[in-house]
Amino acid sequence: MPRTRTTKKLAQRIDLNYFKRPTPFKRAKFWLSVLAPGVALLWIASHFISHDPRVYSSGRLSEPHAVFEKQCAACHVQKAGAFSASFSDTACLSCHDGPAHHPDVQPRLACAECHVEHGGRVNLVAASNQACASCHSDLQSPANPAHFAAHIRTFEDGHPEFAALRSVSGVAATDPGTIKLNHGIHMKPIRVGPNGPVVQLDCSDCHRASAAKASWTYADAEYVPAKPSYTDKEVLLLVTSSGNSPPRPATGRELMAPPRFATACARCHLLTFDKRFDEGVPHDKPEVIHAFLVKKFAAYIAAHPSEVRVARDPSRDLTGKPFPPEVRVLTPAQWIAERTAASEDLLWRKTCKQCHTLSFAGGENGLPEIAPARITVKWLPHSNFDHDAHRGFACASCHQKSLTSTESSDILIPGIAVCQTCHAPGPAHAESRCFECHTYHDWSKRREIRPSFTLPALRSSAD
Repeated sequence: MPRTRTTKKLAQRIDLNYFKRPTPFKRAKFWLSVLAPGVALLWIASHFISHDPRVYSSGRLSEPHAVFEKQCAACHVQKAGAFSASFSDTACLSCHDGPAHHPDVQPRLACAECHVEHGGRVNLVAASNQACASCHSDLQSPANPAHFAAHIRTFEDGHPEFAALRSVSGVAATDPGTIKLNHGIHMKPIRVGPNGPVVQLDCSDCHRASAAKASWTYADAEYVPAKPSYTDKEVLLLVTSSGNSPPRPATGRELMAPPRFATACARCHLLTFDKRFDEGVPHDKPEVIHAFLVKKFAAYIAAHPSEVRVARDPSRDLTGKPFPPEVRVLTPAQWIAERTAASEDLLWRKTCKQCHTLSFAGGENGLPEIAPARITVKWLPHSNFDHDAHRGFACASCHQKSLTSTESSDILIPGIAVCQTCHAPGPAHAESRCFECHTYHDWSKRREIRPSFTLPALRSSAD
């Protein structure tokens, strides 16, 4: 007779207390749930005993503030045995003086709105674009509403063309300098002096940062150590900068130094004045040159008295004018005066006029007046530009107009479109946030502060 198998009989074979039996997996879970909190409590207790508050911090401080990582009280107010998460600007201003560029703008931004701490070893100066756009995306400037662009959101969105390149009332911007220079000719193969070799000039042969120490290829050793009588104010166009300079020391490599005749021009543009001498006149004011010529010719005629007997040079006869006598005998003073006048006529009418603008209307003693060179030192006065950061690029890759410019009035700095090819959002581009070129705090108005914080280690050692 077959055996009867019912569900009830089958269920009786199952141990209903199976889940109570210990297993290796259950033991592991138990000890893990006990040990993990215990280890965490011991870790927190160790930091508490060592007075290390970093365990309670939301993140590490930036590198300049790393010394305060164990000193929460330096910035945060302690209440009921705990530190408040927020802090006032007073904590920042106890060590820093950060005058705003527009202190009359209300409401004023709190320090932490731009400089967010506890984000790790970050650059606190690198404020977000949103911080700047909070005002500049809809700028209200009742004092001079037309002076500032009112809707700048980012470098790519709303930023106007650089001020130096903007047209005014439909008139294109021009270089205010008076030095006559054809960049296009100098960027092609050109001869060094009247009889020198043909060379290919490089931008660095004339333009270098003031801190550059390399020797100049086309300098003249006779002119380099000379100290001219004119000052920088008579040569440079010192633009008053409305930008806020950063509080970091200048390296001397941020801007290109103004070109000097001695280092950039002297070897090619000779200032010779008479075939009797191999040297040239000083690169200086007309009165200095005049005194140099008189002294030079006086010394020469004293050493060569026979040359007061001057024979007529047929090659200098001019059609329509009477011929001078075949031989003239001059006094030394007459000879010096004639040679000085002839040399000055060559210099004023040809040599100096090639680069400078001369006026004979108001000059004293018949000497010309030379127009101030007005060389612009800083083309972007509203920003902080650093050539040293761009040293990996060829000059012409940014200053493309220099290859073809023929007029000295051309402004050869790159426009905003050139900068935007590299400075743009995304991992394949350079940083383009506002702080890269602009500084919020007006450090020209900074004042000295009285330091108040003392390192605890120093306090304990003093006790």
